[in-house]
Amino acid sequence: MPKHDHHTHIDTTGLKRMVLVGNPNAGKSVFFNALTGMYVDVSNFPGTTVEITQAKIGGRLYIDTPGVYGISAFNDEERVTRDVALNAEVIINVVNAAHLERDLFLTLQCLEMGIPMVVAVNMIDEAEHLGLKIDLDLLSHLLGVPVVGTVAVEKQGFKELEIALQQPKVGLIGAYVADDLNRLLDRLGTKGEALLYLEDDADVAKRHGLKPPGSREKIYLARRERVNDIVHHVVKENNTKAKFATVLGRLMLKPLTGIPMLLATLFGMYYVIGFFIAQTVVGVTEEVIMLERYEPFMRNLVGGFIAEGTVLNTLLVGEFGVLTMTITYVFGLLLPLVVGFYLLLAILEDSGYLPRIAALLDRALTGIGLNGRAVIPMILGFGCVTMATITTRLLGTSRERLIAIALLVITIPCSAQLGVIVGLIAPLGWQHVASYMVAVFATFVIIGVVLNKVLPGKSSDLLIDLPPIRLPRVENVLKKTMNKSYMFIAEAAPLFAIGAFIIGVLEVTGALVALQNVFAPLTVGWLKLPKEAATAFIMGIVRRDFGAAGLADMSLTAAQTVVAMVTITLFVPCIAAVLVMFKERNWKEASILWISAFAIAFLVGGIVAQVVI
Repeated sequence: MPKHDHHTHIDTTGLKRMVLVGNPNAGKSVFFNALTGMYVDVSNFPGTTVEITQAKIGGRLYIDTPGVYGISAFNDEERVTRDVALNAEVIINVVNAAHLERDLFLTLQCLEMGIPMVVAVNMIDEAEHLGLKIDLDLLSHLLGVPVVGTVAVEKQGFKELEIALQQPKVGLIGAYVADDLNRLLDRLGTKGEALLYLEDDADVAKRHGLKPPGSREKIYLARRERVNDIVHHVVKENNTKAKFATVLGRLMLKPLTGIPMLLATLFGMYYVIGFFIAQTVVGVTEEVIMLERYEPFMRNLVGGFIAEGTVLNTLLVGEFGVLTMTITYVFGLLLPLVVGFYLLLAILEDSGYLPRIAALLDRALTGIGLNGRAVIPMILGFGCVTMATITTRLLGTSRERLIAIALLVITIPCSAQLGVIVGLIAPLGWQHVASYMVAVFATFVIIGVVLNKVLPGKSSDLLIDLPPIRLPRVENVLKKTMNKSYMFIAEAAPLFAIGAFIIGVLEVTGALVALQNVFAPLTVGWLKLPKEAATAFIMGIVRRDFGAAGLADMSLTAAQTVVAMVTITLFVPCIAAVLVMFKERNWKEASILWISAFAIAFLVGGIVAQVVI
């Protein structure tokens, strides 16, 4: 890593400004460190939190800008990159060889600013692994600037880059803006300012006292066409060279092969969590370790200080005791399920399969007003709805975020709950598993379609990076699993303790029986479940998996189990998820969602009860 020398701010007078520009993850900082050596100056760009790194070498000032997809002032990073690039004397544009069709958009945008440029096509080795052959000479010819192939992490191609930097060139400007740029040159001073003005950059227009011309969309489309045309000519796919991983990655994206692969993956996850962990592992951790060893030990220990049958003893080590039920549930039942789920999720993420699932399901999700990116919060929701609700921030519009949160909090069971549900339903046979899945899936689709119709606006398009398919790294996977499992337990344990305490108080005061009687028409009459099921639903308000686990202790018939599990799946989310929901949305929306979850859970549960019991 470069040593950050904050004290000596660089005197930049008389230095040639060499600005590095590139997409995120193109390897710019590796170039910067290689070109500048060790001593750099890191400071925030005036008026922003965006860091700019610069270093003086010889008569040159190298400036590294944030990774951006364009210099269109859509966010702080782009504005900073724009302002630095406008004053550049040479632009060093770093592009990722494996993603030319994406990265060249920014290349052409820089080119059209009329500043001398050198293009470094980085990660040539990765492109070769993917079976891509790039004709660098032809690319240089079509752009009109020097182009160098590099593998930055191995310092490959840096000598050639150094030579190219001696003679950077102004590139060939696309016909779609060339005339307008020349026409505006006198008025605006530089091609860079003229281009940004033509792209409706409000800051530039204001600076020159003009109104934005409204031509951004037209320029973007024409530039995109030019990029596609260049890529078509310079990139050749060599399918024999394409490794097994590349072929696999492509098959994952085609519906014909991708959907069976996805179903097989989901079935594998279901088998590992539902059968191996929920039955075998939890059998040991919950029954043998917790119920047979830990709970009797705790009861004896507390019994030595606090007499049995007293209120305090019941609250601490009774049926819903803070020291008995909480610890047994958190460590005996939930921890193995959560670790198993996060382990599988980390493998999917690290292998590059998760973004491909997003791309594959993109079209299916447009029907419910979302795009493929929403797959990520949805899949995370099966881990923890609270965390998934936070990740809905990565969706493009407020409308999409609202739809995603509604679907998450009502229809997606979290790993803790899912583990209990799968553990209970899997042994009942396929018909019962199918009726559970149909009920929940139908609810998911109906809520999504209705919200898509009712809410104003439309969903945004999917823009996602597809990393290469690779074998997951063991240390990465274990690190992610450990971190997420620890965060889950740290968050869940206190809530469980509070929940157990509340239920304990209700039991000791006799309020539990009273509440069971109040809910009897609903639980017994409509859902056709035993009266005690009301306790599980009350517990479910604290944590849905509490409710599911509470139902697990009752002697229910197979059909009753399905009804109970459908109801608890669609039930209100846990307290933590509700708090996050109130934080992410406003009080009004969050309250409506919370009340709707109650209504939908009992409505659908009751309909299922009428059909199956």
